[in-house]
This record gives sequence, structure tokens and C-alpha cells, in this order.
Amino acid sequence: MTKNRPNILLILADDLGFSDLGSFGGEILTPNLDQLAMDGLRFTQFYNSARCCPSRASLLSGLYPHQAGVGEMTEDRETPGYRGFLKDQCVTLAEVLKEDGYHTYLSGKWHVGKHGPIERGFDDFYGLLGGFTSFWDKKEYIRLPEGRPEHNYAEGEFYATDAITDHALDFIEDSREDDHPYFLYLAYNAPHFPLQAPKEEIAKYEKVYEKGWDKIREERLERMKNLQIIDEDTPLTPRSEYWNRDRDIHGLNPPWDSIDPDRQKDLVKRMAIYAAMVDRMDQNIGRVLDNIRENGELDNTLILFCSDNGACAEWDPWGFDNWMTTSNFLHRKEDLDKMGGPDTYHSYGSGWANACSTPLMFYKHYGHEGGISTPLIAHWPEQVKRNGEIDHRPGHFIDFMATIVDVTGATYPENYNGHNILPMEGESLKPAFLGKNTPQRTFCFEHEQHCGIRQGKWKLSKVREKDWELYNINNDRTETHNLKDTYPVLVEELKRTWEEWAKRTGVYPRILTKVEVKD
Repeated sequence: MTKNRPNILLILADDLGFSDLGSFGGEILTPNLDQLAMDGLRFTQFYNSARCCPSRASLLSGLYPHQAGVGEMTEDRETPGYRGFLKDQCVTLAEVLKEDGYHTYLSGKWHVGKHGPIERGFDDFYGLLGGFTSFWDKKEYIRLPEGRPEHNYAEGEFYATDAITDHALDFIEDSREDDHPYFLYLAYNAPHFPLQAPKEEIAKYEKVYEKGWDKIREERLERMKNLQIIDEDTPLTPRSEYWNRDRDIHGLNPPWDSIDPDRQKDLVKRMAIYAAMVDRMDQNIGRVLDNIRENGELDNTLILFCSDNGACAEWDPWGFDNWMTTSNFLHRKEDLDKMGGPDTYHSYGSGWANACSTPLMFYKHYGHEGGISTPLIAHWPEQVKRNGEIDHRPGHFIDFMATIVDVTGATYPENYNGHNILPMEGESLKPAFLGKNTPQRTFCFEHEQHCGIRQGKWKLSKVREKDWELYNINNDRTETHNLKDTYPVLVEELKRTWEEWAKRTGVYPRILTKVEVKD
């Protein structure tokens, strides 16, 4: 059991948009992640499960989220696919790797139900067990097992992204006490709302976003083309639709130039705080990379970076300032300066989320590309030799388990703690790391009755209240040309495949109690 096996560093951002990173076309300063991308491999068509809980369940288990019991959030809906916690029929990455001699650490966000990280295979944990909370309040973040050493912060010094990194570095240092490799799941809660960041970070971006979301979308699109993240002929999608939380208000994101100047200033500040959170996260990732590099461990560490869903549009173009009521407050004059501080609470709304998803359709929650597409960076100098290359083949969070089992030689169990374990759904990414050809695959999606299926170049997508739509993703990644009426037989075939998957994985029967997915 020696360090010749790779360390595994799996970094997950929270609500990061597809085009936010500089290496994926964004204007936010992310030099550390961009360097990882330049020295590693970027995947442009890698999928999550549209929302934080389902994506995390899939990432940890190698199963579709409904199979793991977390098809929605952490409420128990009393059907097998929607229990709201990781079921006994799945095994986590931490459980698999711990059995094989790895140290297993989680610093950051858990959010997959009542059975916590220590119960599911992690040796050490620091962070938040739930979904979101203040970045400034130390009391919201805990250390497990209880009594283990943790950092102390003076009044006004605590900021969650920094603290999560502080403890991650402690965990890595602890792993060096013996020759066993480590698995570190570094699950930042940035840039999830509440949008909060140090003033010096926010100040970098206030002028940047004064041009508004229409111009930002145009500029990102051109950079993405230049970087070859998207095809040269990719159009800018129309401004996306939005729905409120109760789905009784529906509209289109407005043109930036149509917005009142006071409202523009409020919105600029919201996006500046968001960008500051991403910037600060990148700085902290840089701290971890520097530590690994300085200890001579970078070459034999597999680093994976991704986001748990698309950009967060909750719940209209203006954003909210109160999670319970989703109320929006227009900030003016001196109130603008307070935004992002300990006593404030903001989201940035659907207009900016539309920009952060450039050029894809929709956002978090949805089975369209903007909801389920993540930037994925893979870096492993000993094995990933495709430095700076871009890979357009589709993949999914279900692939992380298969990949990590493959590269570590760990054993994926048929039985664990007396329970039969479902077989892995994913495929190893190692052939892609090596540039080898891989067969065509099929991926399916459902969250809150927003659905999708990707098979080769074809994609069926469905918003809850609407009919299925058919797209050729090879030449229409932005899902703007619905071919449903042109290929009716194909639509029916894909729908049947999706329905078979839904029955097999536990999407049914709950989804049928509210909406019939058959047209």
C-alpha cells in the first residue's frame, strides 16, 4: 500500500456556469484552473444531474441519482428514487477507496442526506452538511469526527472558501504520515448563493459588468469559439425563459439596455460578487496545487475539476434577497457598498445565469444543455499526456466511480455492509485520458420533471410543462432547432429508451403522480 498509486483530488464547484472559467471562455480571473486546463485535458460535453443533491449523489456513487436515492433534494418523498439520502444499495467513492487503503477526506459541502460523510466512508470532514449558508458565519461549519483538530479564526477573519481550503491542506498533510495515498473530495460551496465575498475581490469586477449581460454573452461566445470550446458557427441563443419557484410566473430575460439605471447598478454588483467568489475559489485551489507541487506529488495526483449543475437562475432576472420569500430588494447608493457582506443575502438572477451558461439553453434544474453541462478539467501528468487538448465526447458524473476504480485498482464491491450493491452505471475516462476511441453512449436525465436523453448526436429535452424537443447536438449544441416533427419515429424510439431507463432507475412511479411524460 504505497504512494505509487495516485492520489485523487476531486474538486467540485457549486452552481458554476459552463463558461465562467477563463479556460472555457469566461472573463473571471481563474489562472490556477486555467493552468490546470492548459497542462491537462478539457471535456466540453460532460454532464451532471442538474442540481446539487442529485449530482453529488451520482458523483459519489457511480449511479444515476435516483438509484442512489437522491433523485430530488434531501426531503424523503417515500419512493425509492426520492428518499433524500444515499441508500444502502449504493457505495461511495470514499467507502471503496477506504477499503483499498486510501485516506479519505471531505472538505466542503455534503448535501446528500441524513447519513453523514463519516458514516459513508470519509475519515475526516470539515464543512457544511446542508446545502447553503452564510460564507461569513463560522458556526455553520463543523468538523467531524467531533473533537478532531480544527482552525480557529479571529472575529471577522472567517470566510468559508478559505476555511475549507485550510482544512483540506491539514488533511493532505495528515496523509503524509504514512505511505498510503489519499482521496480528497474538495467540495466548495462557492459560488452558490448567498452571494458573499471580501470587498477587495468584489472591487475587481464592478466595472467589468457595467456593460451588462448581453455584451458579456457576446464576448464569451467569441472567446469560446477562439478556444475551440464550441464550433465556429455556434450562434448566440436568444435570451432564455425563466420561471419563478412556484412556476406561476414565466417570462423572458429582458435586454440589458431596457433596464432602469438603478436596477442595472444593483445587478452589476450582484454579478461582481459572484465573480469575486469564483476568483477567490480559484485562489484557494491554487493554494492546494502549490502545496502538492512543493511536496513533489503533482505528477502522480489525478485532479478532476467540475461543477454540480449549470448556472443558478433562481428565480427571475432580478435575483432575490430572502430565500424563504424569494423577495427582491433594489439596492441603491450606500446600500450597494454593503452588498456581499456578512449581513446581506443575494442571488444574481436569471439574466446573469443566462450569461454564465453561454451559449447553452436554460440553467440549473433543467435537462437542457445549460442545466446539465459542466466544464471538466482532468490533470494527471503521469497519465494524461494530452496537454491543452479539448475532448468533445460526452461523459457523465456516473463515470467518476468507474474512472477512479480503474486508475487506483480498487475493488468495486457486489456486497457492502450486508447489502447488495447496484453495479456501476459509468465507464472509465482513462481511455479518453489516453486519446483512445470509445463507443457511443446513452445518458438520461430527470429532475423536477425536467427530462432529457442524449444518444450519440441526438438529444431529447423536455421542460416540465412542455412537450419533448429533439436536437442534433453535433450541429446544434444550443438546442435552438427543434427537429421533433422531422424525425417522429426517432422521437418515439428515444422516448421509449428514456421510459425504460426511468422505470429501471426509480424515476417512476413518482414522476407519474404529477405529470404524464408521454405526449
